[in-house]
Amino acid sequence: MSTMNISLPETLKAFVDEQVSRRGYGTSSEYVRELIRKDQDRLQLRGLLLAGAASNPATPADAGYFDGLRDRVRKAANTNAKA
Repeated sequence: MSTMNISLPETLKAFVDEQVSRRGYGTSSEYVRELIRKDQDRLQLRGLLLAGAASNPATPADAGYFDGLRDRVRKAANTNAKA
């Protein structure tokens, strides 16, 4: 694992220390890693949303579409519950 040193103003360091304590992180590094992972997820989701917004609709989003979507989600949930 690589090491990275960062400088923070005292107010931000105090905030990080408080979050580590309140949220049960073992170290400030764990907290920062979690923030970075969440930012990666947010950027990935943003990219997917932008790609979806730029794409042409394949089928209308009518009641049948949502019924099929619900069925797929239920099947996936049942499959994951059995695993």
